[in-house]
Amino acid sequence: MSRLSRLNDLDEWWYARMKNISEKANTEPSSSRRSVLSMIWLGLAAAALIEFGWLVFTFFRPEKPRFGNKNTGLEVEAGPADNFKPNTVTAFPRGHFYLACLQDGGFLALSRRCTHLGCTVPWVEGEHQFICPCHSSVFDIRGNAIKTPASRPLDLFRVRIENNIIFVDTADRIKRTAFRDSQAVYTN
Repeated sequence: MSRLSRLNDLDEWWYARMKNISEKANTEPSSSRRSVLSMIWLGLAAAALIEFGWLVFTFFRPEKPRFGNKNTGLEVEAGPADNFKPNTVTAFPRGHFYLACLQDGGFLALSRRCTHLGCTVPWVEGEHQFICPCHSSVFDIRGNAIKTPASRPLDLFRVRIENNIIFVDTADRIKRTAFRDSQAVYTN
């Protein structure tokens, strides 16, 4: 074998080796890049599917009651009727209501939430009114809206007087359009 043919064989061998190395270099990183990108897309698709499932679940699950005393169910014992003076309002934060003792001795349990946007409405003793801090709605002791933007009175809760003890059922709010004398509850 001549020296020239050996160089030719070596050259072909070198060329084939370099070609093989370059093919591996071109295919391996792109295939690993593809697999990484595929894994990322699969992860994003799984996250989107889980989020969608969570949204569907929260939409269809039953709503928990928001108010009420957990220890006694949804009925709150306010105390003896003799403890409340006429024309006063007493806050019951645990039950989310105010108990108003009217001038004539009747009782109303008024919701603490403004009927405009649901802000907590405090009783202002000096002005003898409920004044909403969010949008300045004003309500009288009976819960009637006397200044807008609230368009209707404060919601009521059912009041029951048994053996001169006042109980307020906070399970259901009673929406109303105006105060009526029949809404007040009196002792016997």
